[in-house]
Amino acid sequence: FARPGMTTGMKEEKTMTDGLRKGLTAYGDAGFSLFLRKAFIKAAGYSDDALDRPIVGITNTYSDYNPCHGNVPQILEAVKRGVMLSGAMPFVFPTISIAESFAYPTSMYLRNLMAMETEEMIRAQPMDAVVVIGGCDKTLPAQIMAAVSADLPTVVIPVGPMVVGHHKGEVLGACTDCRRLWAKYRAGEMDDSEIEAVNGRLAPSVGTCMVMGTASTMACITEALGLSLPMSATIPAPHAERFRSAETSGRVAADMAKAKGPKPSELLTPAAFRNAQVVLQAIGGSTNGLVHLTAIAGRSPHKIDLDAFDSIGRDVPVLVDLKPSGDHYMEHFHHAGGVPKLMKQLGDLIDLDCRSITGQSLRDIVAAAEDVPGQDVIRSRHDAIKPEGGLAVLRGNLAPRGAVIKHSAASPKLLQHTGRAVVFESIEDMTLRVDDPDLDVSADDVLVLRNAGPKGAPGMPEAGYLPIPKKLARGGTKDMVRISDARMSGTAFGTIVLHITPESAVGGPLALVQTGDMIRLDVAKRSIDLLVDDAELARRRAALQQAATPEWAERGYAHLFHETILQADDGCDFDFMRRKGKG
Repeated sequence: FARPGMTTGMKEEKTMTDGLRKGLTAYGDAGFSLFLRKAFIKAAGYSDDALDRPIVGITNTYSDYNPCHGNVPQILEAVKRGVMLSGAMPFVFPTISIAESFAYPTSMYLRNLMAMETEEMIRAQPMDAVVVIGGCDKTLPAQIMAAVSADLPTVVIPVGPMVVGHHKGEVLGACTDCRRLWAKYRAGEMDDSEIEAVNGRLAPSVGTCMVMGTASTMACITEALGLSLPMSATIPAPHAERFRSAETSGRVAADMAKAKGPKPSELLTPAAFRNAQVVLQAIGGSTNGLVHLTAIAGRSPHKIDLDAFDSIGRDVPVLVDLKPSGDHYMEHFHHAGGVPKLMKQLGDLIDLDCRSITGQSLRDIVAAAEDVPGQDVIRSRHDAIKPEGGLAVLRGNLAPRGAVIKHSAASPKLLQHTGRAVVFESIEDMTLRVDDPDLDVSADDVLVLRNAGPKGAPGMPEAGYLPIPKKLARGGTKDMVRISDARMSGTAFGTIVLHITPESAVGGPLALVQTGDMIRLDVAKRSIDLLVDDAELARRRAALQQAATPEWAERGYAHLFHETILQADDGCDFDFMRRKGKG
């Protein structure tokens, strides 16, 4: 398309697929499109030399509503520095920013919107490589989903976990200790003034939760997939090392822009996805991690098989002693050697021939893992925290397409339990009735929440951590079996069955449960069953009313969400956003 006589920077030797020449705006004249693009970008003060270099796009997910991403401005400067030191040109562009505790009705409702927006902005703007910066729960999965679909060379930078807090000599971490201490407050074991003091100490710095919640889980999975630099999952958000890592990430992105690879499609092999599942089990990771990893795989030619994932969990022990499955926090995991040390301890459970964005194999990365004498955060396989992985997949007549339990954070005595169902029709119903002194409930009952799945809620909120009814909590009950089609925070603990699929709002068996029915949970047998005969269930199903489009889903993004959202076993992606689209 280039013509003789063009000005400096529009030379023929450059192809229209490089740098500023990439993806020209459709004016019907490619030469004019490039001329106009350069004219406007020069208004920002760029020289022809700068504009003639490979371009690295960098997502800016900073927001005043997202304290988890509070260090993003410093990360951006460090990435830009690294890109320029390696001879490429950085261009920062904004995307949606999703903060877990600020997103209504739930951050999961917005994950696919962020994935779509990020993918389209990567496609729409000229860049030879992209750096995505994220952390708070749904941000990293959305960005990786986008990167897999766009398939441009990509470097992922997690923002990093907070440092720990302290209260009365006790180490605190958002948000496992948020939940534990709030439960004490509900039980009357902590007064108003103390819970207010705790509120100001749980999150002492910017960054993501410093326990093995969803944000930390996704950062570890990202590193295991080879999409981020070694150690990047665990460096605390305020530490100088976080910004040095960002600078190096910028250098790597510049090299990838020049080499035009590796692309996500070259790194995300079946073996890489298996490594991610092994790490997810070994860290006692968030149940959300399985949903997100399934969605990421759905953007690729590969697939996460729930039964295979459960089989991995039977062979892979929990080796990281981190809350909520253990005792420590993310900064301790980092100082013990991070994900490289964990993969070294996992040994032959990891495929070390998989490659990273740096060009190294995992074998190279593991060989360089730091050996920290005396550390007890990353255990050996002979001294595991739990003999099996953190997550188990359950099936039965209540969950024919599967359900998930984080049994590493459950009460052992409840892992085989039969109890009477106490049913809540919705989150609102639960909120209104769970603390009613007249609620007919005992500690041996099974709390059931329905209409809290992808369509039913909407957005599959983190409501699966049903509160212990106040009258039981004040009587000393710390845990009960709780069942729902919702999700829960990776920071939560308890004997909680989640992601029951299909959800009740689409006619799943959860819609048929009545208060007084008996439910049997047997984690060892991987089963969750409603002890009601088939004939009675058939009668109940015949009486179910046909679901109509709810008022909230009549227009806009809500309508798109309601009409196209998939179930948990498909990663809750939109049906038309998977690799081959709808169908």
